[in-house]
This record gives sequence, structure tokens and C-alpha cells, in this order.
Amino acid sequence: MERFDFIEIKVPAKAEYVGVVRLTMSGIANRMGFSYEDIEDLKVAVSEAITNAVTHAYSEADQGEITIGFGVYDNRIEIMIADHGGSFNLEEIKSGTGPYKTNEPVENLREGGFGLFLIEALMDDVKINNNFGVIVLMTKYVAENEVDTDDDQVSTTQ
Repeated sequence: MERFDFIEIKVPAKAEYVGVVRLTMSGIANRMGFSYEDIEDLKVAVSEAITNAVTHAYSEADQGEITIGFGVYDNRIEIMIADHGGSFNLEEIKSGTGPYKTNEPVENLREGGFGLFLIEALMDDVKINNNFGVIVLMTKYVAENEVDTDDDQVSTTQ
């Protein structure tokens, strides 16, 4: 099985914590070598997903938690955002997700979920799991470096 680091944070389902998660996302992505543009895209996608959860998951009386998980791989980051307070079992979550279909009425996922269109545009892969609450699983690959990988090879041409 592919090795990865897993980072999980929980924040109250309140808009003022979106910035905290954006900063965390930025730090992780920067450490992984994402470009400035990709880091900005990641921050926007994460903000949209959290804002969506804050807006729709809980009633005013029932202020819950949002759980954010970052799967840090060699070539990509997988981000899970769940509008319930439980911890993640990454493989279990992934097996229960399906592709977000743009022809599905957005209301089927969650009323007012237009942020999902933006998230899909910014990320390489987006899946939704709504078996228990709503979990958005987003993947972004680290862009290949401009450097040719064969630079250290001895040229075969004479």
C-alpha cells in the first residue's frame, strides 16, 4: 500500500475558522512543493468546501464541528472535508465516494452547493460521500517540475 502522512484537524463549524484551515492548507502545500498558483487554488477550494459545510450542515442551535483530513502523498494531496465531527478512516471514506456528476441537480448534494462547481474546476479530482453527512474528497497533484528527468543520463547520440 502506498505510504502517506495523514493530518487531521477539527474546527467549530463557524466561518471565522476558515482562515485557520486555509493557513494550514497553505503550509502543507508549500512544504510539498506546490506552485504559488496551485496553493491559491487549493486555498480557494478548501474555503469553498468549508464554507459550504458551515452554511448547510448545522442549525444555529446545533453548532457542530467540521473535520478536515489531509492525505500527503509524494505526488499529490487528498483533502477530506466532513460536516460531522468524527475521525476519518481514509480507505473507508474513499471506498464510499463516487464522482461528483455535473449533471446531477446540486440540490441532491446539498442546497446551495454551487461551490462544488468551483471546487471541481480548481482540483484534479472531486468525489462526494453523503452516506453520513457530506464528505468532499478533493485531490490535487503536484505539477511535474520543468526539469527533464533524463538530465543525468549519458547521451546515446554521437
